[in-house]
Amino acid sequence: MKERTTNVRRADFAGSWYPGDKAGILKAIKSFEQSAVRPKSLAANLIGGIVPHAGWVYSGRLAANVIRVLSERSRPDTVIILGGHLGQGMKPVIMPAGEWETPLGNLAVDADLAAPLLAAFRFSEESPEDHDEDNTIELQMPFIKHYFPAAKVVAIGAPPDDVSFAIAEAIVGTARALDRRIIAIGSTDLTHYGPNYGMTPKGSGTEAVRWVKDVNDKKAVELMTALDAAGLREEALRRHNACCMGAASTAVHLAKLLGATKGEVLDYYTSYDVSPNSSFVGYAGIVFG
Repeated sequence: MKERTTNVRRADFAGSWYPGDKAGILKAIKSFEQSAVRPKSLAANLIGGIVPHAGWVYSGRLAANVIRVLSERSRPDTVIILGGHLGQGMKPVIMPAGEWETPLGNLAVDADLAAPLLAAFRFSEESPEDHDEDNTIELQMPFIKHYFPAAKVVAIGAPPDDVSFAIAEAIVGTARALDRRIIAIGSTDLTHYGPNYGMTPKGSGTEAVRWVKDVNDKKAVELMTALDAAGLREEALRRHNACCMGAASTAVHLAKLLGATKGEVLDYYTSYDVSPNSSFVGYAGIVFG
């Protein structure tokens, strides 16, 4: 990687959750592209999507696939990425300036778009030097750099509150005023099931996996594809089937504001399908158009 400077946010998870060098990143992406899936019903421009954020060995191909498909159907100046493990009542989070380090090169923050948001809302403001580690956002950055090499980013930690929807509305207004083309990416994993997560209503084994896939995760995914942002937020708060329900619901709301009319699931699976275990997590890759 390039030598870090003071305006560059270090890649905290490089070399652990995903490869730490350019060659490793490109090898992983090439491997993920062997399992490429394209939308069946969304043929025109795409507005955004939902990606998972586990270590790349588990869900990297899903996240890469969503961002690759978006790059084939959109030409954004700025990618808005929403993440953060935030609960109700917590402040939204933003890094309004600087760059994000990736093994493929740095991604610049769109400071002109971020500044009006910071002025209008009570954010917890981060900087390249002072920030919390956040896998929900960082793990998407190499994919964004690879598939959108000229784009800038604005990354926001979105709590599951109305303020996040208001921020989405402000993003659209600001982007229009600046003549920015934007897309929205929401980062969330789905049900965290098993003793490691204190959630075992269906015991363990195949019955538990079936319930997660066909009942608990299914409802959250249906609300995402229906673009029901408020319903998704309430569903996830009640059933614990999206770990970043603020990010996911805000991405849905933002996509709808940008003109999306439906969502489509590109793929879905769980970490149990990768490595069977009594504790496992659901992942979905969704695009909006």
